[in-house]
Amino acid sequence: VIEAAGLCVDLSMQRQSPALEAAAMSLLQARGVADARQALFAGEPVNWTEGKPAWHTALRAGRTREQPDGLDADSVCEYSRMTDFVRKVDQTADFSSVLHIGIGGSDWGPRLAIQAFGGPGQRRQIRFVSNIDGHAFHDAVAGLDPRRCLVVVSSKSFTTSETLHNARAAIAWLKQGGVTDVSEHLAAVTANAPAARALGVPANQVFKMCDWVGGRYSVWSVAGLSIALTVGADVLIGMRAGAEAMDQHFQQAPFASNAPIQLALAGLVNCSVLGHNSLNIAAYSARLLHLVTYLQQLEMESLGKRVAGDGTAVGVPTAPIIWGMPGTDGQHTFFQWLHQSEDGAPVDFIASLQGHTDSPDAHRMLLANCLAQRQALLRGKCLEQALLDVAHIDDQERALSLAQHMVHPGGRPSTLIVLRQLDPRGLGALLALYEHKVFVQSVVWGINPFDQWGVELGKRLATGIERELAVPVSAGVVDWGHDASTSYWIDRYRGHAQAPRSRHAWVPGVAAHL
Repeated sequence: VIEAAGLCVDLSMQRQSPALEAAAMSLLQARGVADARQALFAGEPVNWTEGKPAWHTALRAGRTREQPDGLDADSVCEYSRMTDFVRKVDQTADFSSVLHIGIGGSDWGPRLAIQAFGGPGQRRQIRFVSNIDGHAFHDAVAGLDPRRCLVVVSSKSFTTSETLHNARAAIAWLKQGGVTDVSEHLAAVTANAPAARALGVPANQVFKMCDWVGGRYSVWSVAGLSIALTVGADVLIGMRAGAEAMDQHFQQAPFASNAPIQLALAGLVNCSVLGHNSLNIAAYSARLLHLVTYLQQLEMESLGKRVAGDGTAVGVPTAPIIWGMPGTDGQHTFFQWLHQSEDGAPVDFIASLQGHTDSPDAHRMLLANCLAQRQALLRGKCLEQALLDVAHIDDQERALSLAQHMVHPGGRPSTLIVLRQLDPRGLGALLALYEHKVFVQSVVWGINPFDQWGVELGKRLATGIERELAVPVSAGVVDWGHDASTSYWIDRYRGHAQAPRSRHAWVPGVAAHL
């Protein structure tokens, strides 16, 4: 059990042997993990395909960096601007709600933190809009008073199509709701301040992200604006302190007792050696509802690569699928598969020693379930034990048949990560633990965890297809140059979207009467 930054990481149910430990230490040395770690914290261009640092750790330590073009990127100053703005909003009490518009890293971090630390006592109501689906926007603003709503647009590039579309929809909604000075209801978090100002956001309400902060690490930046507006700047301060403590542990602890490194090695063994292609995240906390999706982006967008730094194929499986949901709900959903399927999957169990102070009995039951599921995955249940459970059945043939269904193979690897309690410092340390785990795995696999070229191809194709979907049917047959299926659905949509509409628009509760 490794103690790090207030967390306890129990790796005792992962594969263990002196030979494996020796091989792991040799592998870390051969792949230059120590030098890579130093380069990460020194702000060197570890994102080599884009020639950029990945210096999100600097935001936790309060350090600054001079951009190559000479622009001041003083993250401490910008963070102070943000907290001053939040203080002003709190004092004026002009806004009772926040509409947060962003997608990916600009969305999941605030969702996770506000779900974890919000509730009845939070300062103001918040709604999130990420999806381009029109239903998402209309559902988000339903019941909100636009005259009392602050719209926060979070996008590093300020070119993301979904975010800009929803931002324009929000501006139209504000105007339709009687807001006379829309600009006073807008704030933005971005590395592209001119684009935010062009949208109508006042300069004093644009908060600049540094270009060297990747989107999936943006929660450590001023992208935490909506967190501060909703649950308070103290939450951000606590998260950053916890993450900084984990940074220090990662830099200073020997490899053998270094929590991120040992967690990374367990994952490498499970994925690249034992062939497990997924990792289940079982957080025994209802308030960590969004942890799985946060880690899905962190791990799968970072490690979903197949090409090493020299342009050759990595040659081994990388980036297991991340999936799961909070316990104990997962026990009634997919734990059957974890226990008795042919393959199963490694599990990261996450729990805290202290739960809700008003429900000690409930927390004791929650923790008992966590420990029991982990033990069952490790020990399993042999046929002899199962036969004892059916000893009351007189028909021995039927008893044997039933007992065979009750056998659990066991030997399923798992890690248990225990927080003292779910507080901002603990959550910050937990997120940094996974960040550094991902970094170590990327170094061993030889891939760049800080780019996402796989996302860009689909975006570019979507831009062209969107234009084609709008081509009038009167243009006749067009050779779109796509595969047959894509071309078929472009034409099918054009025919549907441009056909005369029935006078009976669909309305919930009315369709059955038409």
